[in-house]
Amino acid sequence: MSGALGVEVRGIDLNEITDEQAARIRELMLEHLVLFFPGQDNLTPKGHVALAKRFGDVEVHPFLPRVKEHPEVTRIESDKGGKADEWHIDVSFAPNPPVASILHLITCPPSGGDTMWSNQYLAYETLSEPFREMLEGLTAVHVLKLPHVIEMSAEHPVVRVHPETGRKSLYVTRMWTSHIPQLTRHESDAVLQHLFEHSEQPSFHCRYRWEPHTVAIWDNRATQHVAINDYQEYRAAQRVVVVGDKPSSDTPRRPDYKPKADERYYPRRINAHRGY
Repeated sequence: MSGALGVEVRGIDLNEITDEQAARIRELMLEHLVLFFPGQDNLTPKGHVALAKRFGDVEVHPFLPRVKEHPEVTRIESDKGGKADEWHIDVSFAPNPPVASILHLITCPPSGGDTMWSNQYLAYETLSEPFREMLEGLTAVHVLKLPHVIEMSAEHPVVRVHPETGRKSLYVTRMWTSHIPQLTRHESDAVLQHLFEHSEQPSFHCRYRWEPHTVAIWDNRATQHVAINDYQEYRAAQRVVVVGDKPSSDTPRRPDYKPKADERYYPRRINAHRGY
């Protein structure tokens, strides 16, 4: 789909895949990071869950609406808050974020509503060597706070080592990452802002124009994505996520920074959710 990531796959029915096809899909995901399967009109919620189980156990999302009789399938609708128009990694505020996400786009607007993905291997690899060395051993806190609904947070390495490929990638995201606890507040804000802008640059992107009943499968460990909010019409999708592994690094964690007694440690910008 682009020089950075993404491949389109045709001629396969995701409702009925063989073990050999499932293995090849996983290989393609590890190589290209995001796969698109147009023309999956026959995919049912049951088939969607069965497809996800080819990659591992599936989980129930902590707060998104679910499909009746299939709680593993979340319903994402544009008129019910389902516009994820900030760069993010799915559920990075959990201790074990998803390995992969599988999205079935059911209803599309006639124009607009594209989704973009960014290759976080390239984001890490294109940083200067001194800057990469500084990031090693740092962690970042990822936060979700929906007042009166749910609060979750988790701490993960800023530089993650992929458990299957062994490659390093950036693992911070504008929507969820609040701060780096080894740095002062001002240092953390400055470093994160640079990493956000760097990781979102167009040379790391692919952009996909949806058609109804296209399915996307992406490696949530080495990508970020954003849904472009440039439409007014109804858009609906269903998503299943594969239970994750704990993000890890090959560098020991640096000691915490100890803030002064009168220093407000958390930055002004926590995440995109109102009321935080």
